[in-house]
Amino acid sequence: MSTISPFSAPTEAAVSERVAAGRRAIGTEARRRIGLLLTDLNGGGIQKMMLALAEGLTGRGHEVQLILYEHAGPSGLQIPPGIPVHYLKPIPWLLGRLVPFRADPAASLRMLLPVLLPWKPLRGLEFLPALAGHLRHSHLDALISAAPNCNLEAVWAKRLAGVATRILVSERSAPSEMLSKSRNWRSRFLPDLMNRTYQQADVIVAVSQGLRDNLAAVAKIPSERIHAIYNPVVGPEVLPAAAAPVTHPWFAPGQPPVILAVGRLSAQKDYPSLIRAFAMVRAKRHVRLVILGAGRHKDKTEQRQKEIASLAGELGVGQDVDAAGFSANPYAYMARSAVLALSSLYEGLPAVLIQAMACGCPVVSTDCPSGPREILEGGRYGPLVPVGDVPALAAAIASVLNSPPDKDLLRRRAQDFTVEKSVDAYLEALFPDGEHRGARS
Repeated sequence: MSTISPFSAPTEAAVSERVAAGRRAIGTEARRRIGLLLTDLNGGGIQKMMLALAEGLTGRGHEVQLILYEHAGPSGLQIPPGIPVHYLKPIPWLLGRLVPFRADPAASLRMLLPVLLPWKPLRGLEFLPALAGHLRHSHLDALISAAPNCNLEAVWAKRLAGVATRILVSERSAPSEMLSKSRNWRSRFLPDLMNRTYQQADVIVAVSQGLRDNLAAVAKIPSERIHAIYNPVVGPEVLPAAAAPVTHPWFAPGQPPVILAVGRLSAQKDYPSLIRAFAMVRAKRHVRLVILGAGRHKDKTEQRQKEIASLAGELGVGQDVDAAGFSANPYAYMARSAVLALSSLYEGLPAVLIQAMACGCPVVSTDCPSGPREILEGGRYGPLVPVGDVPALAAAIASVLNSPPDKDLLRRRAQDFTVEKSVDAYLEALFPDGEHRGARS
């Protein structure tokens, strides 16, 4: 089965043939209509993984549609041909924050602080009536959502619509960090609302074992109710993408080794610690640091890039650090880098670690909640260092530069996170009757 790459879309003919093959194999009676709910396609990890899941489900012959609140931003991802997109129409945002109270009146007290009272409302509430209407008229068998706002709104929309659509909510980042320690006071009151609302969903998914435990503890949801399903990270597009050329001059033959970081330019990724660790490594050897990623909007990207350049300049490594922006094909950079470093404060299941290993690139990561420890099996496939420990991160990077691990070992580990395995697990969780598997093409 071919999967969508995070940098390009398959041809319309290829998608049509794959869908036709899947339908011939499973028959009309077993074909499912599945929607995937997202806020936008602005280039983040959640969006990439949901697109990969959409492509994988389509390849099995199921009818898949994307349901979006907003159009993609400047770093938006391409939607593969053959997968329709439905954009929801908003109502005035002041009215939107009242809709959840109609969906679940018994939860009114839990909604006051996170939903009604904040000046900045929960993202997407103004689209909730349109989502309920879409569920009512589209006859979806299942709706898959990701991230707390979409998860809550998917459950409320089903209640408003009064339909039998199976709702799968999925958590992608550690709520202990993303919510409980948030500077946004509204977020700190979401776990209690998640406790009630998530358990009204048909399926609850966390993208790693560690994240399942984290969600269970923070939202006080019984862990046996939560499925741990790895993201659909590795598909057949990896090798061709890794072989693609890179125009960045630092990757030309004969240049110093490059340390690579890939991820949104946000506080979660803790790039200041990485830059400080890089400066310590750079003091002893000639290396360079490339950071691939963008902010949520153009102005945020420019602000973060200036902050990175300013810190690198203060540390005396400004000429060796490049915040190069969003790349549609990070695999090509990974295949040519000496090490990929993840400095995050928290994660769910960081796909960049898996993608790098699939390209044979050594990795170093913070031992953040959650995902890196599982992916690297406690350090077997790459060093784990305490969050925010700059000297430890520098030492780990230097160690890998001096003694890189076997590339084939890394590639074999990455095969535990294939699109095939993830699609199997999602379908089994949604439709345990077994009439869902479709064809593998």
